[in-house]
Parts: sequence; structure tokens; C-alpha cells
Amino acid sequence: MKGARVISLNLATTRQVWGFKDAVDGCLRAGITAIAPWRDQIEAIGLDEAARIVKANGLQVTGVCRGGMFPAESAAGRQAQIDDNLRAIDQAAALNADCLVLVVGGLPGSSKDLPGARQMVTDGIAAMLPHAIASGVKIAIEPLHPMYAADRACVNTIDQALDICEQLGETVGVAIDVYHVWWDPKLAQAIARAGRMNRIFAHHICDWLVPTQDMLLDRGMMGDGVIDLPAIRQIIEAAGYFGPQEVEIFSQDNWWKRPGDEVLAVIKQRVATVC
Repeated sequence: MKGARVISLNLATTRQVWGFKDAVDGCLRAGITAIAPWRDQIEAIGLDEAARIVKANGLQVTGVCRGGMFPAESAAGRQAQIDDNLRAIDQAAALNADCLVLVVGGLPGSSKDLPGARQMVTDGIAAMLPHAIASGVKIAIEPLHPMYAADRACVNTIDQALDICEQLGETVGVAIDVYHVWWDPKLAQAIARAGRMNRIFAHHICDWLVPTQDMLLDRGMMGDGVIDLPAIRQIIEAAGYFGPQEVEIFSQDNWWKRPGDEVLAVIKQRVATVC
């Protein structure tokens, strides 16, 4: 089970109580040496300072969140998104991140053309790819649950993401977030395919609560919901990925209201006993 207990903290998990530096300090107190910051958190402290903190503490940055949001109604809008993604690559490179995570975007404007939106995603990634390759930054497409197909991500399964990867080359892979893919009846086959392609770049964990009060901001702590986390991790490791499990919890009415040190203590306990 090499690497099965290595934890990365996605800094969204403590974003209401900690900024970048405080989150790093909390992680170090808890013995966690891997993080995944969001771009607004990086920008709030400044990229140079964020990079200094990462280097000074020997941190692994398992991902930078997020690039993407490619579809737009106009060519100018699509170019603006590409330009923003080029800046995101620079941030990921400065932090020596394992990957830049993409939430690819949904239907532009009043469009109902889902295949067309997915083509805009493919075209957008293709446009940013030369800069990613030159910068040594891997690109991880994160498929989102189908409930987000219209507004956040028109790529909703690992297989859809891998179809894009096959077109664009080995720099582009997937971030497997259990919250978004646990329901897929072809999940095991898709993860195995990603393994054969060597395209698993990240593994995000949390849990799906029943009932869920808010589809965006009511994720559960591992063990509090219905996702079979050990089974999914076993499939991921069988596919050849042994990297950290990145804890990413959006929880406006629960975990975001708790002290950060308490949240990290529970995370460590749950990863050890549930994941």
C-alpha cells in the first residue's frame, strides 16, 4: 500500500479560517507536508512569497487549483480564458506543482451545444499546451459530476477526459476526485484505462453526504457519507498511482466553521481509519 496514507491538504478545506501561510503552518504542526493551494490564495500572499514558503518548508504541491473555464460565446472571450490559463501555468511552475488542475467550464451563454462546449475545451487546452510543456507543468483535467455540466464542467467522466488526453498527448492527464466520479458504473474500467495511459496525476478525497444540503458547499468528511473510499483507492493503486490523497472539502455549514487544527486532526484520523 505504498503511499496510501500520504495526505495533501487542498487549501479550500480550511479557506474560511486560514490563508496560505496559516494553512502551511497548520499543516506543519499536523505533520502534513503536501498542499494544494487555490490561485486566489496564492495571489493574496503573492506568488514570490508563496513560492518561498513552499521551498523553505520542503512542501510538495500536489496541484494548483484551478485553470480551465474555456468555453465562451466569442473568440475574444475564449482567448481571455486561454490567457488566464497561461498565467495559471506560470503560478504552478513557480510552486513546482505536480499539476495544474482544470475545471473546464460549461455551456457558454445560452448555448445548448454540449459537444461544441467540449470542443472549446479541447481547443483551449491545446492552445495552452506549448506553454505548459515549456514550463514543465502537467495539466490535469478534473471531471465534475454531471450536475455541473451546464455551468462548471462539460467533461463529466474520466473516460471523457481521457478522450481529450488521447488527442493532446502525455502532458495532459486526469485528477480523480471521488466526489465527482464515485457514481460512474464504468469507474473501475476508466481508472484502469487512465493507468494504462499513465495519466493519473492527482487523487482528491472527501465524501458524499445523504442528504446533501448544497451540491457545491456540503461535501462530507471521509467516512461520513456513502463513497467507498478504500475500494476506489485500491482501484487507483492497481492502476499504478500511489501519490498522496488530497483532501478537498467544501463545507460551509460544518467544517469551514471549525478551527483549522481540529479539521486537520480529524482528517488524519479518518485517512488512517477510513481511507
